[in-house]
Parts: sequence; C-alpha cells; structure tokens
Amino acid sequence: MVEQVDVLVVGGGVNGVGIARDAVGRGLSVWLCERDDLASHTSSASTKLIHGGLRYLEQFEFALVGKALAEREVLLRAAPHIIWPLRFVLPHQPHLRPAWMIRIGLFLYDHLGRGRRTLPGSRRVRFGKHVTGEPLRDEFHQGFVYSDAWVQDARLVVLNAMDAARRGARIETHTRCVSARRDGDGWTAELEGRDGTRHFVKARALVNAAGPWAASFLDDVAHVKHDHSLRLIKGSHIVVPKLFDHRYAYIFQQPDRRIVFAIPYEQDFTLIGTTDIEYKDDPSRPVISAEEIRYLCDAANRYFKKQLTANDVVWSYSGVRPLLQDDSGNASEVTRDYLLDIDRNGAPLLNVFGGKLTTFRKLSEEAVDRLAPLLGNERPAWTADAPPLPGGGERDMDELIADLRSIRPWLDERFASRLAHNYGTRARDLLGEASGLDELGEHFGADLYQTEVDYLVRHEWATEADDILWRRSKLGLRVDADGVRRLTEYLARRTRPQGMPAAQTP
Repeated sequence: MVEQVDVLVVGGGVNGVGIARDAVGRGLSVWLCERDDLASHTSSASTKLIHGGLRYLEQFEFALVGKALAEREVLLRAAPHIIWPLRFVLPHQPHLRPAWMIRIGLFLYDHLGRGRRTLPGSRRVRFGKHVTGEPLRDEFHQGFVYSDAWVQDARLVVLNAMDAARRGARIETHTRCVSARRDGDGWTAELEGRDGTRHFVKARALVNAAGPWAASFLDDVAHVKHDHSLRLIKGSHIVVPKLFDHRYAYIFQQPDRRIVFAIPYEQDFTLIGTTDIEYKDDPSRPVISAEEIRYLCDAANRYFKKQLTANDVVWSYSGVRPLLQDDSGNASEVTRDYLLDIDRNGAPLLNVFGGKLTTFRKLSEEAVDRLAPLLGNERPAWTADAPPLPGGGERDMDELIADLRSIRPWLDERFASRLAHNYGTRARDLLGEASGLDELGEHFGADLYQTEVDYLVRHEWATEADDILWRRSKLGLRVDADGVRRLTEYLARRTRPQGMPAAQTP
C-alpha cells in the first residue's frame, strides 16, 4: 500500500523538524524520515548558543545578525527549560581590536533585531572588581559583558519533533529515503527502515532538509539537476574539567581574528570551541584532529591562568556545517545565512541550503510560507506566538526545581535540576508516582534510571545508548563503561520503535 501525504520531509535535523512542525500546524499532512537518530549530526554538534553572532558584524552581515537576535527572543519564550540567558565576557586585547570598535559592535548588538527586550545590555567591567577576572591571566584588566543565550541543541530538535507529532505529523527515525521521483502531480519516495523493509510514500511536495547531504540527495536520490553547491566546514569542540566557578561564559579573540568560546558546561566542565576547517570527508563521521585540540587549548591558554594540554580533554565532538558556497577564502568567513530554493518543474521540491541553529524557526516559517500556497494552503504563519514547546510551560526553573523536590524530597537538588532543565514540566510525568529512588527501576550510573530511559524510548524516539547518553542528555560524561553496557543490553530487550505514534505525545 502506498501512503499519501501533503509533504514528505527528508532530514531530522533542526531545519527538517522545524519545517515539519510548521507545516502540520497549518493543516498539511506531514511525514518526516531521518536515516539515523534525530539531531544525530550537525544539529547536536553546535556550540549550543542561541545568539546573533557578534563576529558576523565585522563581515557586515547586519541582516543575518538582526534576524538571529529577533529569533533569540522568540526561542527564549518557546523553550525556557532548555534555553536560558547567558552573560558573556570579552577580555579586551587592544592590539587585536580597539575598544571603540568593540563598543560600537556591542551597541549594534544590543539594538539590532528590534532590541534585546528581556536581556540586560552590554557594559564594561574591570576584572579586579569582578568575579570573571579571577581565572584570567594577570595581564587582563578590563573587558566587556553582553548577553546571549544557551540551548541544549539536540533537545531543541527533539521537542520540535514531539510537537509536530502531537499535531499529527509522522516521524520515522532510522528510515532512509532511497529514491524519490516525480510521478504525475506528486512525488513517490521509497523509504527503507532499519530492518531493511521498504515502503512507498506519495507526497504532493518534497522537502530536502538533508543538511550536509542536501546536494548529494539531489544528485543520487532525487536525480534532480541543480546549480547549488555546499561548502562543508568542520567545527570541533573540547570539554575539560571546569576552569571557573561562576555562571559567566567567555568569548576570546585570537591572533587569527577568529573567536573561541569558553562556556560553563554540565555543572562540572567547561566547553571550549569552535574551530572552522574545510572538510572533504564523510560528513557522518567527523573527528577532531590533534591540531584542532592544540588550537583550542592554545586559545584558552592565552587567557586563563590554568594552562591546558590535550591530556585535560575529557570529551570532544565535531560537526560538519553545510554552508552556502561563496567566495570567502577563510572558512570562518563563509556566510551562515540560508537559501530556500523551490524547484517547480513539476511537483514542488523545496531545498534547504545553509542556515544556523538560531534561525531555524524563521527558516522553517519562510519555507512553509513559500511551499504551502503551492498546495492550496493559505493558512498564516503561527510558530512565533505558539504555546511553548513540550515541557516549557514553567518559565522560572528555580520554582520548578523547588516544586519537584517539595513533592519528592528524596530527589537531590542536582538530580532535580537536571530533570527540570531537560524535561521542564514533563519531569513530573517522567517521575510518575515514584516515592523513592528505588522505584525508578534499574540504575545505569550517575542519576540515570530505568524510568527515564523508558520515557525516552516511548516519547522521544530513543533506541540506542548514544541517543540517551549524548543527545537526549549529556550523561555520557558521567556513566561508566559498565553502565553503558547495561543500558545497551536493556535497550536491546525492548521493542525498537520505528517511529512514535502521535497519540503517545500528549
């Protein structure tokens, strides 16, 4: 049997799930397939910031920065449990950029995108009188502080997929689109599941949101001629034991005029990144190089008293960004803006090229604005003012944490905080009627219990240990090899879902 939908989306990264959510919310029937796990590639390998991109001002990308800053406000409202404000400190090095240039840049940053609204503005700080000066080397005396936001990137993808499923979209992970062809007034796509079984879907429109594979999807799967090429840029990050005890992050200028962030991470660590390197290999398996590790350690060592070596790195990750090809000689100067291309030579084909995490919702809105009318759908955009994403109903995380602990005093503050910042108000549903840790089921290490694993399998498409330990959470930093083994064995005993019925996401 051939199933029929209005829109088939290929790609389960942030752009794909964003488009699926927007489209189904306008009344279109939607099917999304992802060959691996949701957010398993670029969308989970970011610097995990919702930001305008201060450095893009030097490249005169004012429209991109303004658009991103406006989106920062929308996303803070949409998911306050996984996105929260973060203050950044920029130590001043006069020989790299003069103070007047930084002040002008920060003034623009404060006011582009209809202003910063809820976040405090930028200001100058003297490190001798400010907590952020303590870990810095003695030659740094003053700097600047400004606002941006932090995001749990892979969870942002999953929450959008959950909301899309709740509204009626069908989400299939570990399902590859092996062929797609125009067939009369639509597309006929052949999908292959993890077990090798194949089935056909007929769609009135096809969305190519394959990220680094967007061009090869056109060449090898859809067999559509095109004039677009992507420039693949590898960005790598390292995680080290925490270098400071406050809640500020740092943005460091480098001699090559790039910037590197040092960000508080998972309570006990510091995240340092990112690199920008041309990449020609398989986008599915990027690995940090020794040169990149050295570059990031050196970047931090120019500023921090505590000096890092490769031996301090407890974890690293790399992702490949599919950026629009342009004439930039330097990889860090390639535009982060996006291009939406609609091929109307028959049934509509929407191609997504480029983009950045912060602007995914706007990209999705613009994509459906262009695609929906071709399908006879004139419903207006809706996601900017939509209710929060699943679990985002409580804006004050401190109150939510206190509430979780008042009802369940056996939860320590650290455990309750992690649940609140991962699941928001859904943490209550996850814990159910448990009256103690012994009622949460098998313990896999750290604070990961069977109850949470079962929730992730039922509601968030998790099927493998890495899905849970590195994308739905970052407990991979704490769960040891024995815990990973036992978790893998437990998941193998469960039925592996091929997708989650919408009814399972209340």
